[in-house]
Amino acid sequence: MPTTTKQFDAEALYQTLLGQVRDGLHGVQDAAIIGIHSGGAWLAERLAADLGLKDRLGFIDVSFYRDDFAKKGLHPDVKPTHILFNVDRAHIVLVDDVLYTGRTTRAAINVLFDYGRPARIMLAALADRGGRELPVAADFVATSVALEANQSLALARAGDGQFSLTIEEDHA
Repeated sequence: MPTTTKQFDAEALYQTLLGQVRDGLHGVQDAAIIGIHSGGAWLAERLAADLGLKDRLGFIDVSFYRDDFAKKGLHPDVKPTHILFNVDRAHIVLVDDVLYTGRTTRAAINVLFDYGRPARIMLAALADRGGRELPVAADFVATSVALEANQSLALARAGDGQFSLTIEEDHA
């Protein structure tokens, strides 16, 4: 069973990320925000509200696009992909909670291209834990964290919408 070893000030990290995204989208036409379920979707909801982009908010579930789908199988909590705006020529901020190997990002980009051809895709992550297996880098990242192989970062959202980010250690 995982145990929590360290907690970050996720609200302060969110404010850092919000500032970076706001600056990065300054003057950009046709901006949109798409969150990767689940943690990235929570962050994207809040970013869209804070940036006035609620009508340009979408969500992606990458379950069927992962390159390890055959090995891992289907996650029991599959969420629908929900993109109700035109992706063609849009400047999209793709949001994930934790950037790790880059495989989730690759899968999300594949989903996006099923909906159209964006002008640009920018990646935003609350935390980058390193360990990249693909050439993927975030345009916006609130913090970088070095973790051991038996550790992971977990984003949670309380009932009041407040975020918490913890390092969990798996003793299994």
